[in-house]
Amino acid sequence: MSCILHIETSTAVCSVAVSQDGTTIFSKEDFKGPSHAVVLGVYVDEALSFVDNHAIPVDAVAVSCGPGSYTGLRIGVSMAKGICYGRDIPLIGLPTLEVMAVPVLLSEELPEDALLCPMIDARRMEVYSAIYDRALKVQKPVSADIIDENSYVSFLDKHPVYFFGNGAAKCREKLTHPNAHFIDNIHPLAKWMFPLAEKAMALNDFKDVAYFEPFYLKEFVASTPKKLL
Repeated sequence: MSCILHIETSTAVCSVAVSQDGTTIFSKEDFKGPSHAVVLGVYVDEALSFVDNHAIPVDAVAVSCGPGSYTGLRIGVSMAKGICYGRDIPLIGLPTLEVMAVPVLLSEELPEDALLCPMIDARRMEVYSAIYDRALKVQKPVSADIIDENSYVSFLDKHPVYFFGNGAAKCREKLTHPNAHFIDNIHPLAKWMFPLAEKAMALNDFKDVAYFEPFYLKEFVASTPKKLL
C-alpha cells in the first residue's frame, strides 16, 4: 500500500486529503467556494507538513481530471504537477464522475442491477454525466447532455438508475421514470479518491507530468458552457 496526496477542485468545493494503506489520515474541505486559488495552497501545505512531520513519504499525487470547472481543474492540476516535479513522484489522474460514485458505492444499499449516474451542473438543463454499473464499468461514456423527459430512458426501462451530484437536483422534475432515484449531498471530494488512486497505483497507471491536462479541455471544449469558463 502507498501514501497518496489527493487534490479535488473540479466543482465549487475544494478539498485535499492524504491516504495511507487504504485509510484517510488527513482531510480538509472548503464548501464556501469557489475559492480554490485561495485555499488550495494552504490545504496542500498543511497536508505535506502533516506527512513530513510524521516521516511518511508521499508516493504519488492523485488529482481529479474532470469534467468540471475550467478554472478549478487548471488550478488543481497545476498544483499536482508542481508537487510531482518537486518531489519526483508520479501523477495519477482520476475522472471526476468516477470519484463521485465512490461514496454512493460505499454507503448506499443498491440493487445488484443498479446503475449510477453522477451529474455535474453545466447550464440551464445541461449536465455532464456518465453511467456506470456497480463495478464502475462504463455503460455510457462521459458526455454533455441536455436533460428532457426522454433522457436515459433506454437505461431506465431496464435498470434502477441512481442520479446524484450538483447537476441532479434540477433534473428531478424531468426524470420521472419509476426507475429514477436521486441521492442528495454527493460531492466529488478528495477523501473519496483513494480507492481509485490505489487501483491506479497498483497498475502503474500514471500520467505524463509534462503533458497531462484535464480531459475536460480536450473532450468538451467545443461545447463548454460559458458559465464554466
